[in-house]
Amino acid sequence: MGFVKEFREFAVKGNVVDLAVGIIIGGAFGKIVSSLVADVIMPPIGMLLGSINFADIKLTLKDAAAGAAPVTLNVGSFIQSVVDFTIVAFAIFMLVQAINRLKRKNEETPPPPAAPSKQEILLTEIRDALRAR
Repeated sequence: MGFVKEFREFAVKGNVVDLAVGIIIGGAFGKIVSSLVADVIMPPIGMLLGSINFADIKLTLKDAAAGAAPVTLNVGSFIQSVVDFTIVAFAIFMLVQAINRLKRKNEETPPPPAAPSKQEILLTEIRDALRAR
């Protein structure tokens, strides 16, 4: 019973839930970036390079024979994946940089000194009264 209780406490901690949400949002962000690269960025680049469709760029290692599909290296798909990765990595870098900047800003500004307690104020008044005599 102790194992189940510990696991439940672990699973409902804020950090685990935040991590799960982050993974789900990251997966959705990756799909958006993949679509951006495949559908928006690569077609104009392919057009500028002579109407090349990057998805069709393949190196055939072995031709199709006896009903078997050809063995190919899908270089175009790899190039699209590299561009996807670069965009996602840059977006994450910018996010981490912004978070670090906020953390540094919070660390640099020291909290204002705490107001003196009633006892300290009373002792200061007593001290000042004794000095005045």
